[in-house]
Amino acid sequence: MTDLNEPEAKLEALLSIINSSARQAIAEYKNTGHGVPSADATTFHPLDSATDTIALKKAIRLLEGAYHQLSAILAPPQHSVMNLQMFWTNIQKVLAVDRLAEAVNLDKTKTARILRALSLMGCFKEVERDVFANTRLSLILKSTNNAGCFAGLHAQDISKYAAVLYETPRVLAFRKVGMKGSYWDAIKDDDEKRERFHRSMLGQNEMMGGSAILHHYPWDNISSVVDVGCGIGTFSTPLARMFPHLKITDQDLPEVLLEAQGVWKKNAPEALLNGRVEFVPLNFLEGVPVTGKDVYYLRHVIHDWQDREATTILRNIRKVMGPNSRVLIHDCVLLRAVQEPGFGTDGLSTAPEPILPNFGAGAHRPYQMDITMWLVHNAKERTLDEVKILGASVGLALTQVYDLVDTMVMEFRIA
Repeated sequence: MTDLNEPEAKLEALLSIINSSARQAIAEYKNTGHGVPSADATTFHPLDSATDTIALKKAIRLLEGAYHQLSAILAPPQHSVMNLQMFWTNIQKVLAVDRLAEAVNLDKTKTARILRALSLMGCFKEVERDVFANTRLSLILKSTNNAGCFAGLHAQDISKYAAVLYETPRVLAFRKVGMKGSYWDAIKDDDEKRERFHRSMLGQNEMMGGSAILHHYPWDNISSVVDVGCGIGTFSTPLARMFPHLKITDQDLPEVLLEAQGVWKKNAPEALLNGRVEFVPLNFLEGVPVTGKDVYYLRHVIHDWQDREATTILRNIRKVMGPNSRVLIHDCVLLRAVQEPGFGTDGLSTAPEPILPNFGAGAHRPYQMDITMWLVHNAKERTLDEVKILGASVGLALTQVYDLVDTMVMEFRIA
């Protein structure tokens, strides 16, 4: 048996994963009958817009994780650090989050989120829960290192949001120019901003492969779906087209539902004509959804809110659930960088050694989304355990996890 503690054996194992995952990705492209994509192509490949690409995305997750990890080992650390373009100074040999957070006057959970995101690219290593050790890359960032000073010089021009990390960066940045309120307040009465937001949600769905849930959940076995916080119907309109037996309820704020009805008229007019969809206004922080439906679906809703508000949303849904109802939370799930007891259960995929347990850079997008949620909403993506705790606090138990690579669908039923 190969000893993966040996540096060269680890490199060979990573090369093997790169080779096998790349060949699997090539096979997925060729199975379409259109061959593999080309760097010089002037049109999209059919798989670029396909709604179900789970096999391809799993291969790419391994490929990205392995080749970034291989590059972080073999490339000069100065090169890798400049690719990261992050600014850190006064870094000690081993970084306990509590001590570092105190030193930089930043909440320890937020400090850990930054370090954990950097560890995906080989900058720091989480040696145990919330304890990080330096690597060749993070040592470059010490204030005594010339290359670290150069990286810091480049990092001085980061965005105005990321320059303020102490509460909701968007709020502090907007406060400087006299703007107040939440992000939702900022777009409520601005048609252009709302349109840009809704289009960006369509783009997010395409980027994260969210439509795969249409193919990987047993919709044939249910009859009614409530899309809670539906937006303009990014999920519910294709659901109605694929499963014409479903009765669908779209629930969101009144001004959003007004826009949604226009989208339905364009994209799923038959559902409107035969009465398979209804539009019921809802502020999910203050009221309850419609009663007794089979599925209450929340896509990229819970991650917009801190635990208190997220619990309120789930509690309001729990109040109206029937005995056979279920809640589907569709969000990114942050995998642990440290192997822990029970890891890999509940339907989550595990990375083969020597790739980091959380797939390293192959899981970059969920961690990037986590930082985005912080900057914009002072909210976060969560680990599976954190979502379980939210559910349990309102009497819901996790029954199934669907691994869609960049996102996960977590099914809860009444405990």
